[in-house]
Amino acid sequence: MAGALDGVRVVDLTTMISGPLATRILADQGADVVKVEALGAGDLVRHMGAARGGVSATFAVVNRNKRSIGIDLKSEDGREVLLRLVARADLFVQNFRPGATERMGFGESVLRAVRPDLIYVSISGFGETGPYAHKRVYDPVVQALSGLAAIQADRDTGRPRMMRLIVPDKLTAVTAAQAMTAALFARERGAGGQHLRLSMLDATIAFHWAEGMASHTWVGREVRTPGARLAQDLVFETADGFLTAGAVSDDEWKGLCRAVDRLDWLEDERFATAAGRVAHAGERLTALQEVLRERPSAHWLERLEREDVPCAPVLDRDGLLVHPQILASRIVVESEHPAGGPMRQPRPAERFDGTPSEIRRPAPAHGEHTDEVLAECSFEADERARLRAARVVG
Repeated sequence: MAGALDGVRVVDLTTMISGPLATRILADQGADVVKVEALGAGDLVRHMGAARGGVSATFAVVNRNKRSIGIDLKSEDGREVLLRLVARADLFVQNFRPGATERMGFGESVLRAVRPDLIYVSISGFGETGPYAHKRVYDPVVQALSGLAAIQADRDTGRPRMMRLIVPDKLTAVTAAQAMTAALFARERGAGGQHLRLSMLDATIAFHWAEGMASHTWVGREVRTPGARLAQDLVFETADGFLTAGAVSDDEWKGLCRAVDRLDWLEDERFATAAGRVAHAGERLTALQEVLRERPSAHWLERLEREDVPCAPVLDRDGLLVHPQILASRIVVESEHPAGGPMRQPRPAERFDGTPSEIRRPAPAHGEHTDEVLAECSFEADERARLRAARVVG
């Protein structure tokens, strides 16, 4: 069954995570994504992290459902190949530093000449203006500049901390995927092609603002108390592990008190209202931790669930794979990668009942589909052979 974006063609020049994950979301939804890689090593993520059979686990997950073609974009023939690819495309996506594509000869005006209604997508670290516009960037740099590392600061020391996942990269990808489908929808309604620009800094600040910058939202009413002092991680140690539980509403608070046999907390004026429970969060959570440490996680989870208190075990990586909710939702699926062998990965998160997203093909080998893609662009066999011999494609 065709996916929601069946028939959409994407020329993808992005590398690393933010761009490739964005285009993979479109590929999961049925788009034909052609990953254009430099000759030689190609996307650096191919060679980073846990690998099997020469395939990086991260690359295998982030680039599934795509085809790969290797092109020397510095050559005149290589640029001609790219133009012929773009002439058949709906989206062109790149995450070079600002100005790089213009210097390389395939800026927006050049590509729009061969595909007037093209949606040209530029993903950058910091945007196209300002003192950081041309700086090199990786995820931790954005975590630092966006305030995210400070928001994650240690509650006791106030020392900023990086998130251990590359959150700015990934949320930029999700934001970009949504924006690209919105641009396609606008084009269908007659808006034509346009240039879509998105920076990791923009996406990260927009993402964390609602609660991360709540203290600075009302102009003139800023709250200067360091956020780390108020932040609570809501991870509690039990007799045999860890769990999380939270009570926001009055009913949830009453249920939690019953679950842990501390009805005296209901008489404590500090905890009588939601505002009071926030103001006295330190004392409240310290007292709860003392109680929860006395018994195993299963004991507490059963009691908390009976009282309808939001709660869950804190799973490690092994536990995630066997938890009943994960299994019932069929979130993790297994397949066979031609080079890496058996692998597991998450299925597409979205569930369409009429145009399903699915894993149709594994992440490609470098240049695996070069001949196939060139043939679709009307390059005859002798011309393809000439380009290969000249090391224009690979």
